[in-house]
Amino acid sequence: MSSAVKRAPKGNGLLPAPMAKSIAMTSYGIALVGLVLGVAGFLTNRVHFGYSYLVGFLFAMTISAGSLFFVVILHLTKSGWSVAPRRALEWVSQGAAALLPLFIPLVLMAPQIWSGWMGANAAHDEIIRGKAGYLNTTFFYIRAGVFLLIWAGLAIWFYRNSREQDKTGDRSLSARSQAFAAPAAAMLALSITFAAFDWIMSLAPHWYSTIFGVYIFAGSIITALAVLALVVVRYRREGIGGDLLTVEHQHDVGKFLFGFTVFWAYIGFSQFILIWYANIPEETIFYKTRWEGGWHVVSLALLFGHFVLPFCLLLSRTGKRTPSILALGAGLIIVMHFVDIYWMVMPNFEKNFAFSWIDIAGFLAPVGVALAWISYSVLGDPAYPLKDPYIPEALKAENL
Repeated sequence: MSSAVKRAPKGNGLLPAPMAKSIAMTSYGIALVGLVLGVAGFLTNRVHFGYSYLVGFLFAMTISAGSLFFVVILHLTKSGWSVAPRRALEWVSQGAAALLPLFIPLVLMAPQIWSGWMGANAAHDEIIRGKAGYLNTTFFYIRAGVFLLIWAGLAIWFYRNSREQDKTGDRSLSARSQAFAAPAAAMLALSITFAAFDWIMSLAPHWYSTIFGVYIFAGSIITALAVLALVVVRYRREGIGGDLLTVEHQHDVGKFLFGFTVFWAYIGFSQFILIWYANIPEETIFYKTRWEGGWHVVSLALLFGHFVLPFCLLLSRTGKRTPSILALGAGLIIVMHFVDIYWMVMPNFEKNFAFSWIDIAGFLAPVGVALAWISYSVLGDPAYPLKDPYIPEALKAENL
């Protein structure tokens, strides 16, 4: 560590005006294009668009919920090093508030998307009838409402506490967030798990995996960290955060990203090997479907793009501390997270892999709106906490 005395940056902590304007205009532009393409996709092929929209919604949901979960964990563990990075996660988590209106199109298209148990033929299926106590439309919508309200409520509550502390410097606000972090973590873990069961696993209602919720949870965390890594690299390049955001903090984010890369691969492999070993037709159908009709290319892309390449890029200390390498690994993980969700959802609609413009439309519509909402709601706020009591500890962060 340099012998120079490190000091927290002075000023209002706002992003440079040109940078904030550029981010806002880009977000609004993506939202506009997404909405236009979304309408066109809906009118062209409602069923195809419904599945593609679900992919985009899940992409926005997992990143928002993953960011929120990591904010909660940082409060729970009283992580002093994370003062500046935590604010970026708080910003991304605000996308959870946009999920409430974004779920409405899924309600309208639900009978076509979850036709396996909502459709008329489900009444004649003995297995589906056996699951009717859980898989019924009323309970499905109630659970969805509970999940969305939990995520939006927690995201807004933790962020308001953080912003209030910017104004007052009240240390009790940190204590309040830390005290509520444990029950919040439990609520998030359960809601993300059951949302995975409801919105993805029930697309093929005969198939089930008890580890599936953990797989979605792992994907949510790793992608939220990948977004954070890109933000940290950009902030450091622009000098935002000063000594609150040094190469040491970048290294910390890189270590978490590397660790969850391994965790995601471990959970994915655990699910696969258990199903492969048991060799039960009702279970193996999930992977069989994703190895035929050209889907094997996507499956292999996940193996190498979501694990092997990021693992190699982030393994070394140099990789974590070099902005270009960390950004490359993070960007690859974000792209592959979309591929992962697409791989889980779309084979339920199309047995043969065929990517089209409707998939782009379904992705951009919800993601664009979520980005626009985040830009509108937080870009005028400080990019890092101004009066957090852990600022002195954050200034001392060092990786030996």
